[in-house]
Amino acid sequence: MTTLTAHGTDTLTRDALTVLQPGFTGTSAPDWLLRRLGEGLASVGLFGRNIASPEQLAALTAQLRAERDDVLVAIDEEGGDVTRLEVRSGSSFPGNHALGAVDDVELTRSVAAELGRRLAACGVNLNWAPSADVNSNPANPVIGVRSFGADTGLVSRHTAAYVTGLQSAGVAACTKHFPGHGDTAVDSHHDMPRIDVGLDVLHERELAPFRAAIAAGTRAVMSAHILVPALDPDRPATLSRRILTGLLREELGYEGLIVTDGMEMQAISATYGIERGSVLAIAAGADAICVGGGLADDDTVLRLRDALVAAVHAGDLPEERLADAAARVRSLARWTSEPGAAEHSGGVPDSGIGLVAARRAVTVTRGEHAAPVTEPPYVAAFTPVANIAVGDETPWGVAAELERLLPGTETGSFSGADAGAAALAAAGDRRIVAVVRDAHRHAWMAQALDTLLAARPDTVVVEMGVPQAPPRGALHVATHGAARVCGLAAAEVIVAG
Repeated sequence: MTTLTAHGTDTLTRDALTVLQPGFTGTSAPDWLLRRLGEGLASVGLFGRNIASPEQLAALTAQLRAERDDVLVAIDEEGGDVTRLEVRSGSSFPGNHALGAVDDVELTRSVAAELGRRLAACGVNLNWAPSADVNSNPANPVIGVRSFGADTGLVSRHTAAYVTGLQSAGVAACTKHFPGHGDTAVDSHHDMPRIDVGLDVLHERELAPFRAAIAAGTRAVMSAHILVPALDPDRPATLSRRILTGLLREELGYEGLIVTDGMEMQAISATYGIERGSVLAIAAGADAICVGGGLADDDTVLRLRDALVAAVHAGDLPEERLADAAARVRSLARWTSEPGAAEHSGGVPDSGIGLVAARRAVTVTRGEHAAPVTEPPYVAAFTPVANIAVGDETPWGVAAELERLLPGTETGSFSGADAGAAALAAAGDRRIVAVVRDAHRHAWMAQALDTLLAARPDTVVVEMGVPQAPPRGALHVATHGAARVCGLAAAEVIVAG
């Protein structure tokens, strides 16, 4: 039996709205969103399209809180390659892989705390980060530099440090992508990845960082749209009661909020549809449905709300399970609005910590042809197709920073089978700086480097993805990520030699 609230919306319908984390378009809140907040919606997800400046973002979140003062405002701000705060300029913070390369847990904690402080200052109180995935498959197309690394112990200690740092600023961490997206060769934005490893490997490798995050007090965990037959041969983690309730809740003892990854990702939407997928996710043990990266309108919210209500009436979703999920959302909202949530909210900002970390993360290999670049070079950027999580709107590379240090620097972007030859022709007599991103995953990119180094052995190679063995002879600079500060750190090394 449901009851009417003061707003005139029955409890069941309010609970169905409460478990949604929708997105929207524009840099101010549309009327429909404000209306749904009044009817029970408790969370809003922000993307790069919603952010023009810190001042605008603060005004937007204030607009949301004028309608509901405890609203959860969520964002996908990992730093590094995945940034929403600085989507048009590149991040002021290196990402996980760079922090893992330094392997200083206090530095990771400090970077996460400063990132959290900036989010909190803009009114954001839930961050869909950090990625706790162990990047055990070098061919992984969606995790890569978003992971702290391929070593389980390293990933575990830095995940815990990141959670601690972020939450010290009063911003809830959402550790992802449970039970671990590292050993995949498929991007779940496009298809259903499958992880075929045994239970022993899962517990020793994939789950260890999540245990560390839970011990550190992570307020939220995000599920992965991946099929793990050793845990559940039939349903992906997001829709699996065995994984979300049996493993995460009962076996690992996690009591916080469980958030789904984006439901419009093809791994779910193309297989189950977002309405049925959302019902199955809540029934499996998820508490919040993330949607809005692609479908960002009132119709989507109403469709999902009505699907959840209908599922309860049909007996497909226990009303108690929906009520429990909504209660967990409200509990996290209360935590973020408590005065004690931010332990260091009055601390001194450390605005330079991101560049400090990026500089420490750079590794340099100097071969026999290595030498500083003293004249304006030609920067050849070998550009892969960006995965959806990163997006292709965020600038990356070293050209802008080299132009600042060496005015007159020229640049071009190349891809495909003849990329190396095209870059050679465009460079003319200039020294070449070749910038790549995961060269080991792209045969054409590796071939382009071979072509350049054979013709011009003094070519500087900058790897801004996951580095592998550097080529012989050249000056090789590995940044462990493509954040703006990583580009600046690389440019400084190139000029210094």
